Amino acid sequence: MIISGDRQISYPEIHARGARAASGLKELGLSGGTPVALMLRNDFALFEASVAAATLGSPVVPINWHLKAEEVNYILGDCGAGILVCHADLWPQIQGGVPAHIKVLIVPTPPEIAAAFGIAPELTVVPSGMTDWDVWRDTHPAWTGPAGRMSPMFYTSGTTGLPKGVRRAPIRPEQLAAAERVSILAYGVAPNDNQIVLMNGPMYHSAPSSYGMQAFRYGCTIVLEPRFDPEDLLRLVQEYRITHMHAVPTMFVRLLRLPDEVKKRYDVSSLRFVIHGAAPCPTEVKRAMIEWWGPVINEYLGSTETGIPVWHSSAEALAKPGTVGRAIEGGIVKIFRPDGTLCDVGEPGEIFMRQTAISDFDYHGNAAARTEAGRDGLISVGDVGYLDADGYLFLCDRKRDMVISGGVNIYPAEIENTLIGMEGVHDCAVFGVPDDEYGERLFACIEPEAGATLSRGAVQAFLKARLANFKVPKDIQFLDALPREASGKIFKRKLRDLYTEGKLRPAA
Repeated sequence: MIISGDRQISYPEIHARGARAASGLKELGLSGGTPVALMLRNDFALFEASVAAATLGSPVVPINWHLKAEEVNYILGDCGAGILVCHADLWPQIQGGVPAHIKVLIVPTPPEIAAAFGIAPELTVVPSGMTDWDVWRDTHPAWTGPAGRMSPMFYTSGTTGLPKGVRRAPIRPEQLAAAERVSILAYGVAPNDNQIVLMNGPMYHSAPSSYGMQAFRYGCTIVLEPRFDPEDLLRLVQEYRITHMHAVPTMFVRLLRLPDEVKKRYDVSSLRFVIHGAAPCPTEVKRAMIEWWGPVINEYLGSTETGIPVWHSSAEALAKPGTVGRAIEGGIVKIFRPDGTLCDVGEPGEIFMRQTAISDFDYHGNAAARTEAGRDGLISVGDVGYLDADGYLFLCDRKRDMVISGGVNIYPAEIENTLIGMEGVHDCAVFGVPDDEYGERLFACIEPEAGATLSRGAVQAFLKARLANFKVPKDIQFLDALPREASGKIFKRKLRDLYTEGKLRPAA
């Protein structure tokens, strides 16, 4: 059963809906593994569309529903999708970027999602003249042909700021048993174990998606929280006796900030396995959560590209404060110096790793980027760290400039490339600074054109019109000149140092 607000649906019904949708997608011309794009919040339709596409051997391409028209246009064009399934309230923000040849199916936005996000009632209904997913789906018979299986294709940005589609090869039969063991260890979700799973993270991200779809495959009861709220999370845990959950450290921070009387109001003793990842978790936050919820907190390190090679339990977290874990079955982790030689124990270097229990991947249409990311059959996503004598991995920094804010990967190059197009901006640099709640937040330094007058509000308005809101820096400072290397490249490290020294003060 899947539960969302006052609605619920059984597994037989959701699979029946998926089978009818598969027939509909086939009638729309879906074939040959062509992707189906999804711009959906966590809702029944997300599972229905995923079942339908996989039945026909096509991957779904989940799209971050914060994105705007230009960003969505790029992804649709790059992946080659011919069909888009979209919630009604999200359609207005992207319709200008959806090419005319794309067949669009609109899902009515359900009441619990509308309430959580404050969506006006008129935006929750299917616009006149457009195809209603529910009506369209139920006009088709159930698919009776052969059923395929396909992994989703997630888009992850690179240092150029342009998103890259991670397309994984079909898993080989000899990998299946090991892949299942690894996923059960990493996520704690297993078949036939009477598990009740809370889904509180958006399934356009690869980790919440793989976690939620694993719970779906194993027939777990899934409770969808429309939008994360710390007290609401505690209420759902108590009401449904939640046993399993995926989280990011920002959620822990917000939970811990609740008043003690609120924390004591809810019974969380049903929790058996909570897994978190996506961003480093401060040691004191991890310890406080274990003290509150017990030794049920587990952590993984991985990425869309690598899978999950590294994991550890509460006991290991307390014994090795600050670690992100060590290699599990199928996991390989190596630390390299810039010259390609292996680092010694305790010596920081670039982290290359891979989970061999899953199939390899390609960056869709970008073989050069895939080659650049690899070494000795392993993959780097730009993290720097070291292994201790016991094989536990510790993160130090990131080789690249990626910022992780609230578990979301943000790439400053994309923001800089947009901002440089604003009238009055001569040059700019965007980087991450520490944030107690989100782990990191964006800080922008802007060098105005001579004689130009810029304001924080104007810069943010310019960016919000072109990028998702989470990519818009809250902290902005205007400088007469940005520090540069001899090559002319902006010296971001000096800007970070100035921030650390308290010499950068955001504009009001």
